[in-house]
Formats: sequence, structure tokens, C-alpha cells
Amino acid sequence: MDNYINIDLRPDAEMSVNRLLNTVYTKLHKALVDLSSTNIGVSFPKYKVTLGGALRLHGSQSNLVTLQQKNWLGGMSGYCKVSEITPVPDGAQYRNIRRKQTTMSQSKLNRLIKRGSISEDEVKAYKAKMFTKGLDNPYLELQSSSNGHNHRRYIELSQLHDMPVNGIFDQFGLSKTATVPWF
Repeated sequence: MDNYINIDLRPDAEMSVNRLLNTVYTKLHKALVDLSSTNIGVSFPKYKVTLGGALRLHGSQSNLVTLQQKNWLGGMSGYCKVSEITPVPDGAQYRNIRRKQTTMSQSKLNRLIKRGSISEDEVKAYKAKMFTKGLDNPYLELQSSSNGHNHRRYIELSQLHDMPVNGIFDQFGLSKTATVPWF
């Protein structure tokens, strides 16, 4: 994680910043799948309450060159200002950026009902508990390429650390253990 690429999003009247972020992130995910990548991480440098209007891709120079050679942004490149591959500045801190999942969901409830392992009264209690335990983390709304359904990928950012933690990244650029530079 010694290099990075900044991607600043440039929304316009036709494309809001959230829709643009979702679209660019979906394209990134497809590129990481095509590359079978486990060594490129993502961060959101303009994160406040929402994920913000920028992505930062982290990795070795060779891995980032390979990604950029795919021209993965395609038609979205007009909505993005992409930096050169740049070394991470000295003194950067580190942060783990991972997926946050709820333990209760409508799809899980549907499976319980289909199996017959939950009674009608338990369904009501499950629904009440599901709505009180909702996530308020920022999220990306992604479209599945296999079935076309939209799903939310909630994001959780850890506290800042002084030392990096090595590990692997999923093909969304997230990791349960590994950290990315945060500056």
C-alpha cells in the first residue's frame, strides 16, 4: 500500500454525486473481479457523514498500473478527475475500511418463513426488532450484474492507527483486517 490514485468525482445536473459514486464503484468492483485482485484497497478521503465525492485506490505501483491499463472507468471518465499514481506521503495514519452487515434483514426473514422455522408471532417480533436495529452507516447502492437487483453495501471505518496492518482485500477493495493509508 505504498502508492495511491485519487479519483475526484465531478457531478453535474444529470448525475448526482451519490449516483456517480455508486456507478464508479460498481465499475471498480467489476475491474477488480476481472483482475482477481486481492491487493488493491479503497478509501473515501472526503468522508464526513456520507462517503463523499472521491475514491482513493491503494496498492503497489505495479498493481495500480495494471488496473489503470484496463481503462475500467470507460464512459465514466468524463465525470472523474483521476490523478497520477503517487507515493503515499510520509506520516500517514492507517484505517481499516470494511463492510458492515446487519444481522437481521428482510431476505433472512423470508428464508425463515419459507423454511417454516418461524411462527406468525415471531415474524412480527422479528420485523419490529429489524427496524430498531437498522444500520446508519454510509453505504453504496450497487447493482448486481448477475440478477440486476440493487443492494446496499454499508461501509464502516475503524479508528486511526499509527501502524499498517497487512492482509487481503476483497474484490470491492474492502478488508476485514488490512488497513489503508489515511491522509
